[in-house]
Amino acid sequence: MAQRRASRRRSETVASGIAELVPDPDRDTAFTLLLDDAPQSHVDLADPTYLQFEYVRRIAAAIDLVAGPGRPLRALHLGGGALTLPRYLAATRPGSQQRVVEIDGPLVEMVRRELPLPERANIRVRVGDAREAVESMKDSAYDVIVLDVFAGARTPAHLTSLEFAQQLARVLDPSGWLIANIADGPPLRHARAQVATLRAVLPQACLVADAAVLRGRRFGNLVVLAGRTPPPVAELTRRAAGDWFPGRVETDLDRFAAGATPVPDASAVASPVPPAGLFGNRK
Repeated sequence: MAQRRASRRRSETVASGIAELVPDPDRDTAFTLLLDDAPQSHVDLADPTYLQFEYVRRIAAAIDLVAGPGRPLRALHLGGGALTLPRYLAATRPGSQQRVVEIDGPLVEMVRRELPLPERANIRVRVGDAREAVESMKDSAYDVIVLDVFAGARTPAHLTSLEFAQQLARVLDPSGWLIANIADGPPLRHARAQVATLRAVLPQACLVADAAVLRGRRFGNLVVLAGRTPPPVAELTRRAAGDWFPGRVETDLDRFAAGATPVPDASAVASPVPPAGLFGNRK
């Protein structure tokens, strides 16, 4: 069995480094995508609703709650990886129209070849820069935008600014939701600035994260749900508390982001470098 699994391991050089697809030792149809040894994505081809990474489950929970069960959505995914969330959405909301923007073309080719998408999934993948792609899109084009872009374990500076947030708000339907993955650690300076930046254009928001991360005790992922109407806090709280790795929902973002101001292009910086051995860019 171990030999058969080893023979299914794939490794290629892509634009962002060495990409490896590693068979899951516990799930025969599942693989983990590594980039330069950092876990990026986990996919179960037989069960796209199985989500290995806790922050991905938090994003999925938010997607589940922003519209009635099973209702198709117009979804934009900025950052592709192994296309875990687009596969999840195609399975849970058949008929959804999805676009993915991923800058690493060779990685897209590898994922399409080795981890093929379901035949009926309406998932279009565009190779290119996320900001350039968004700037070319029509107003109110999407019900949900998932922002999860990392390059070398950091979100690029031009995707952290107020000007980019304004573009995201423009292409988001008035009743739609932005779900953003932010990676940060003590003292959460970057996360606070990002919350202030996103709320400047999408004022109704909440955070979901591990309690230790929210308290600024360790590095990790913070998921922001932001829109123009109140988020589904009660149900999101229930889902977060009942997860394999329980999380907490933070609604007092005035307090969380106290002292932080929206970040313009002129002073935008990339997200912090994660501590050695800890990766905040999994999808």
